[in-house]
Order: sequence, then C-alpha cells, then structure tokens
Amino acid sequence: MEQYDIVVIGAGPGGYVAAVRAAQLGKKVAIIEKRKTLGGTCLNVGCIPSKALLDSSEEYHKTKHKLSDHGISVKDVKIDIAKMMARKDKVVSEVTSGVDYLMKKNKITRYLGHASFISKNEISITAEDGKKESISGTNIIIASGSSPIEIPPLPVDGKNIVTSDHAIALDAVPEHLIIVGAGVIGLELGSVWLRLGAKVTVVELMPRLFGTADQAMASLAERLLTGQGINFLFETKVHGAKVKGKKVEVEIEGKDGKKTILEGDKVLVSIGRRPNTDGLGAKEIGVEMTDRGRIKVEPNKFQTNIPNIYAIGDVIDGPMLAHKAEDEGIAVAELICGKYGHVNYKAIPWIVYTWPEVAWVGLGEEELKAKGIEYKVGKYMFKPNARAKAMNETDGQVKVLADKKTDKLLGVYIVGPRASDMIAEAAVAFEFGASAEDIARSTHAHPTLSEVLREAAMDADAKWSIHS
Repeated sequence: MEQYDIVVIGAGPGGYVAAVRAAQLGKKVAIIEKRKTLGGTCLNVGCIPSKALLDSSEEYHKTKHKLSDHGISVKDVKIDIAKMMARKDKVVSEVTSGVDYLMKKNKITRYLGHASFISKNEISITAEDGKKESISGTNIIIASGSSPIEIPPLPVDGKNIVTSDHAIALDAVPEHLIIVGAGVIGLELGSVWLRLGAKVTVVELMPRLFGTADQAMASLAERLLTGQGINFLFETKVHGAKVKGKKVEVEIEGKDGKKTILEGDKVLVSIGRRPNTDGLGAKEIGVEMTDRGRIKVEPNKFQTNIPNIYAIGDVIDGPMLAHKAEDEGIAVAELICGKYGHVNYKAIPWIVYTWPEVAWVGLGEEELKAKGIEYKVGKYMFKPNARAKAMNETDGQVKVLADKKTDKLLGVYIVGPRASDMIAEAAVAFEFGASAEDIARSTHAHPTLSEVLREAAMDADAKWSIHS
C-alpha cells in the first residue's frame, strides 16, 4: 500500500490548493478526485462555466442594446448557442488543464475514483469500472465539496426540471425560465438566459434578496434586476412541479395563501447545496458531524475529533464559497506542516456576478443594529464618476459602514460595474483593520471606478466627499 504524508480527498478549489501548498512545504502528497478533470464543481460546472456564459451574454446584450450609444451600429445580431457553449467548454478545459499541470509540477500523485475511509489512515479508491485500490496517509484532508440540493416536489430530470449543472449547458434559449430560489447561482444563470431572450421568473420563500446582507443595498440590486426584466415572487412557496409535454407547471402559494400555477418550459432548482459526505465513510469511522450534516472541526484548526483527519470547504460550516475553501486549503496545509495558518472569516468577500455586480465584505446595517454596534454611513453613487460615465455604466452605489467612535471599517457594500474587482480593496482594508479615513486618504487613480469607494469612505469618515 502506497504511503503518503498527506492525502487530500477532492480536487476542487480547497483540495487542490491544499495539495499544492503541502507539496511546496516538502510533503509527499496524493489527491483523489472522482471527476476525470480536476477543479471540482467550481471549475467544471460552477464558477468558471457560469462566468464564461455571463461574459458571453453580456457581450450579446451590450452589442444589441448599448453599442449604439457609443456610435457603433451593428445589424442582424444573432446568437449561436452551440458556439457559445463550445467557448464555455474551452474555457473550462483550459482552466482544469491548468490544475492538472499544477499537480505534475508539484509532484502530487493523482488518483481517479471515489474515496472512502477504511480506517483513520487508510483510504479505499473505487474507479469507474469498479476496480479498487487503497492508499495510506499520515494526515487526511477532506475537501469533497458540495452538490445541488434536490427535493421530491421538484423532480429533476435534467431536461425540463434542471439544476445549475444542466442550466450551464442548455442547447436553446428557454421561452420562460422559472427559477426556484433567489440565491447567487439562480440570479447569475437567470441573468444569462434573460439577456439571451428568455422570460425569467424567480420564486423565493424569503422576503428579499441576499439573506442577512445590508437590506438597502439588496433592495437596490433587486430594483436594478427588476428593471432588466426579472420577475421576483418573494414570500412564495413552491408545492410541486409537473412536466406536461414540453411545458412545466409549477404550483406556487403566495404570502396571501392563494395557490396558482406558473407555466414555463424550464425550471431551475436553485435552493442551495449540500455537503458531499455520503459514501465517504467518515461518519462510520467516528468523525463527528454537525446538526446540519457537515463535518465538525475545531475552529481555525480544521481538525476533526480524529486528530489526523481534517476538513475544509463546503463540507464544514461557513459560506460555500470557492475563495473561502482556497484560504482554508492554504491554512490547513500550513498547520499540518507546523506553520501558522489562519483564515479571517470577517474579511471574506461575497460576490454576485449579475450586471451590475453585487459585492460586499463585513456587516450590513441590520446586523450592526442587532449587535448593538454604533456606526456611521458613507455613500456615493456611480453616476457622477467619470470612468463610469465613459463606460456608460452608471447604475449602482458604494456604501461604507464604519464604527462611530473609532472609524474602523465594519462593512463595505458595492452594487455597480466591476464590483467583483473593486471589493478586493475593501477586503485587504479589513484584513489590516483599516478605517474609513485610511481608504479616504489613500490615492486612487483617476479616472477609475475605485474612486467611488474612496468618495463613500470620505463620506463615512467625516462627510467630506469632494464630488458630492
């Protein structure tokens, strides 16, 4: 039986990063992945393909609706879905191949198959053809990721009733796409197909977008998305869905208690994700689980109740974000190797890749009020910003929340163009315990979108925004 210092189960963003970092620190590492291509859900059927489609659909929408404002006339704009999907697949192939290269470069042994525990040190690997082999690891890192939640009232068939895995590979634009769940995945894929011509209806049980995020900024995002054509049905229950020919009938119940039928040709079930722990054998060898079915670990040590077994990413508590898993992968590898590994969960940004984009780090006003924290607010719109005007992308706002007494940053929310890139500055500021004044007094190049963040920080610091 081959022996390794560290065996990583799962080659998603958390797993492959943990493997690379451990190898950099001199460990003999193996990684086990059931997919033929590395990168997990994110690279294969999640973050990367969805962003490729978002970019393609943005280009189409811009060409059809916005280029004329720039003095560019384009006639007979058409969509080639097959070519769009081929481009998306090419992007995925290039990115996953890059991870495969990293395994070879760092001399990490790769195993293809489903992993399950035999004991605390031994792992059985079952290949697609049923062939089994076993390896041993001094330390084991579980990074097996998550899968879309499916429920009986919404029987997924992969054709009419689909998950995100299917929605990134449709061969035609739906006439009416009904999305059950107003989470990040649903909104992003809804935006893709809306831009390409679909009618989109989002059915959500909660009363608003983005859960505990700042309500005012969530409402701004909702207004902008509604203006684009997405129809939101909040506080609405879904009782079931039936396929009738080429149509799907979805039975819904509004907050008034009245039941109605929504008819569409595609239903995207996007109600969340569940950790991939079934068949892993971790519970059977004594690894403790949480009430929510995730693996229980010691905070910021990622260690289970069995000392040589660790877990990171979607299988443990916390947001199911690829960059959160990556940071945990680096930290756990360093901890195993006797170094200091740490993840600052307060500085992890959230991003929704709609257009305009939505991004935030830290707490919103409602959370600060609930915690009894006194705060001050700074705001600035994108509309006056010179770069935003030049881009013809002026929708949105930046909101900065800072401690009323100390001026320390508590939350930064961005709804606007390239918010996904802009939020990195705020995340770094959080990491270093910066104040609103620190951002306000830092030089921001002109003309850039980042100046909107600076103006909001000026407003939060002492209401001295220059261009208000």
